[in-house]
Amino acid sequence: MRTRLTDLLEIEHPLMLAGMGGVAYAPLVSAVSAAGGFGCLGASTMSADQLEAEMAAVRAVTDRPFGVDLLAVMGDELLARVQVLIDGGASLFVAGLGVSVDAVELCHRHGVLVANMCGRVIHAERAVASGCDLVVAQGTEAGGHTGLVATMPLVPQIVDTVGDRVPVVAAGGIFDGRGLAAALALGAEGAWVGTRFIATPEARAVPGYKDALLGAKEDGTLISRAYSGKPMRVLRNEFAEHFVAHPEDLAPFPNQLRVSMGANAWHLGGDESTAGIDPAKEGFPAGQGVGGVDELVPAAELVARFMREAEETIARMARLAEHTNA
Repeated sequence: MRTRLTDLLEIEHPLMLAGMGGVAYAPLVSAVSAAGGFGCLGASTMSADQLEAEMAAVRAVTDRPFGVDLLAVMGDELLARVQVLIDGGASLFVAGLGVSVDAVELCHRHGVLVANMCGRVIHAERAVASGCDLVVAQGTEAGGHTGLVATMPLVPQIVDTVGDRVPVVAAGGIFDGRGLAAALALGAEGAWVGTRFIATPEARAVPGYKDALLGAKEDGTLISRAYSGKPMRVLRNEFAEHFVAHPEDLAPFPNQLRVSMGANAWHLGGDESTAGIDPAKEGFPAGQGVGGVDELVPAAELVARFMREAEETIARMARLAEHTNA
């Protein structure tokens, strides 16, 4: 399936793995890229040395393109980390907290593309003005830190505003190929998928995370400031719901991170060996598509399923159009 996104990223399928901090490490990223999608390392919890090691691990498995999602602060720290991803062979830098023109220029000097996560139309406008090569329109259905506008209205508005200049990728609540087909129908050039890829053997996760995902229903998430002080969509539990009901107990960002970590409720970056995980307290980022996630599926098989389902959906719509016009 060819779109402007596949041409730009030099990939086979218009399907991108979200750069989820604490989850998207080399095994998952390399599996998605090797299957023809686009893997993206979630580097928000990684040191520079860890990032170097993870990129080398991806390269040891596949020579397909991959990216790095950074949440570093602006300034010299961000530029230093961007240089690490350039040196490590990444082909895309995904900026999660605004766009640094200096970082964009540094990437472009080395042939690296830049994307930006956008929850509002104005964010997309600013990203393109700053030189970004593509934007991800992320609706509030997405897991993790998220905005207020839903995917369905957000994507076409961003497409109408910047889609004539850069590819737009849809994100938020997409958990199968029908969602990818819907994203394409809205004018996007591909989909950015997170939560569904957590329920894979290759995804890194603390004990209980994947089981909690598989057991969640369609209303199993909420937006809470409990873990960082910023709005974050997570699986429902006692800790998250307490701070929704009692916002007066919240500390501002980033102090709430210290609160949640001090309460032993936040272990982002941990793995199956991490001790002390209490599902009633732990922050498990997840999108609203979680109710459609009911089994662990290898990442490569998941990529193939997405594409097969998307093609079947598009074919069904084409048949509907033919019947309508007959």
